[in-house]
Amino acid sequence: MLATTALTSPVFADGHLMIVEEPLELTIHMHWPRAQGYGVGGETSEIYPVELEARRLTGISLVDDTMGANTTDSGEAMNLLLAMGEMPDIVGGHLIQQPVNQFGPEGAFLPLNDLVAEHAPNIQAFWDENPDLQAAISAYDGNYYYIPYLPDGEFGRAWFIRQDWLDALGLEQPQNVDELYTTLVAFRDGDPNGNGEADEIPYFARQWQEVNRLLTLWDARSSGSDTYHDFYVNDAGEIVHPYAQDAYRVGLSNIAQWYEEGLIDPEIFTRGSSSRDYLLSENLGGMTHDWFASTSGYNSALAEAVPGFNFIPFLPPASAGGVRMEEHRRIPIKPDGWAISYSNEHVIETIRYFDFWFTEEGRNLANFGVEGRTWNMVDGEPIFTDEVLNSDQAVNSQMYLEGAQIQRGYWQDYRYEWQWTAEAAREGIELYSANDLLVDQFLGVAFNQQEQAIYDRYWPSIRTYMLERQQAWILGSGDVEEDWADYIETLNDMGYDQVIEVMNSAYARQYG
Repeated sequence: MLATTALTSPVFADGHLMIVEEPLELTIHMHWPRAQGYGVGGETSEIYPVELEARRLTGISLVDDTMGANTTDSGEAMNLLLAMGEMPDIVGGHLIQQPVNQFGPEGAFLPLNDLVAEHAPNIQAFWDENPDLQAAISAYDGNYYYIPYLPDGEFGRAWFIRQDWLDALGLEQPQNVDELYTTLVAFRDGDPNGNGEADEIPYFARQWQEVNRLLTLWDARSSGSDTYHDFYVNDAGEIVHPYAQDAYRVGLSNIAQWYEEGLIDPEIFTRGSSSRDYLLSENLGGMTHDWFASTSGYNSALAEAVPGFNFIPFLPPASAGGVRMEEHRRIPIKPDGWAISYSNEHVIETIRYFDFWFTEEGRNLANFGVEGRTWNMVDGEPIFTDEVLNSDQAVNSQMYLEGAQIQRGYWQDYRYEWQWTAEAAREGIELYSANDLLVDQFLGVAFNQQEQAIYDRYWPSIRTYMLERQQAWILGSGDVEEDWADYIETLNDMGYDQVIEVMNSAYARQYG
């Protein structure tokens, strides 16, 4: 792709990225989970170093005008912004696709098709190479209204297991769901940490939703995308929800049994994001499903504290139906990014500014930070400095403070992550890549007004009910097998069939 896009254009004289002759300020709403505002970062400045460099290169400054600084809920912040009526020039951040596609055709945001074609050659080059992704972000009227954050790479999460515990117990890596059960029982009963206590946690996860990944071991699904609890496209080409399928009933029944037997962390729903740090550093955790790069780093981090510690990726065990599947993958397009509001009086300058982040210089800036500060070009490759790579703080956390890797509309560069991915994880990625484990992702749909009304009326309460019953069944309150018929009847009474109908009508319209 790089060989055929404008990102490989020759280097011009300094100043070729300048967009305006006189400095121009544009206001921006930028709300995302890690920051409720734009431009606050770094150790010595209240303005992102990346923002300062973008100002120098383009002549355009972004001025924070974020609504909802007192809430971490980006949807709530967007609702506040829309209710105000007067919007900043740029509206960006987390989960903007749905409101932008809903209110864009009504005039709140500008359609970008023609603007990009006429004034943003680098973005247009990306769409020309990836027309399916342009279709995926388009609204029901055929226009698209935002420039998305575009992740790079394929593999994200993997199954990790304590190889040192397997070795201590004389076990091989489990190759199917039955062998996995036997392994987790051995972790529970065999004292693999050698402390003489029955304190091991066979399976744990720092996001409770990852317990649902176990559903794939019984040929069910937990999601159709990298967003938890999402719809998916079944083998018949229809949109369904995983928590309304018979395979889910079977899978959840087994998960509940494993939980009752102590094979799953008893605090899976409450331990929280620190569970990985705690359970591994205390030599208590045996297996999880988590990100390649960050999880593999524990081998070096805990080498002294836990002698022999060896936590490595392994192939997903084959399901009851004989299928090896890695359900999670990096989705190629996110519902995050930025849009141009109706009140923007500098539309052409703004779309050219959006295009800047798709140039080679802009893409490097968005991914790696400021050249000479956090990285240097070495043999044509952007390489992080030793200070960044050897810091006690994770590289991605450092980048957030620099203003890189934030949820603007940009194209991620996987080289950013590969540099701090441990060798064990690199080997795991190669192992996963060689075994054709990934499944296609559902990229979402854009509703018309009638469809949106039906979805908004029914889906939030249905989803809440699904998750409440799911947690109750796992914890032993009720039995999914016995309750199943009533559960499905309740879903339909709540409007599940109508939601599925509008999902499929929108899907057929959008993807043909």
